[in-house]
Amino acid sequence: MQRCEPRGRDGGFVTAEAAVVLPALVLFSMALVWALLVAAAQIQCVDAARAGARAAARQDPPDAVAEVARSAAPSGAEVTVSREGDLVRVAVVARPPGLGDLTVDVEHEAVALAEETVGVGT
Repeated sequence: MQRCEPRGRDGGFVTAEAAVVLPALVLFSMALVWALLVAAAQIQCVDAARAGARAAARQDPPDAVAEVARSAAPSGAEVTVSREGDLVRVAVVARPPGLGDLTVDVEHEAVALAEETVGVGT
C-alpha cells in the first residue's frame, strides 16, 4: 500500500501569485481600452476634418462647414475653419476620455483647394 504524502507548504503560492497577477491584468486591460478609445477619437477627428474640408471647398458658409465637421467629430471637439489664399483648412481637436490628468489631445487638419479656383489661370 502506497501512502499519499502531503505536498508540503506550496498550497499558498498560487493564491499569492494570483493576487499579484490579477491587478496587473486589470491595469493592462484598462490601458488597452483607453488606447482603443484614443484611436477611435483620432479616426473620428480625421473623418471630421476631411468632411469639413470638402464642405469648405464647395464654398459652404463657415458656420455650415463647422457644423458638418462637428457632426462627425467626437463630442466636445473644437473645430477651426480658416482660409489661406486658394486653400481652406479645417482643424479638429478632441480630448478622448481618460483618467484625470492622463488625457491626451488628438487632432487632425485637412486642407482642400477651393473649387472656385480650380482651373483658373490655365
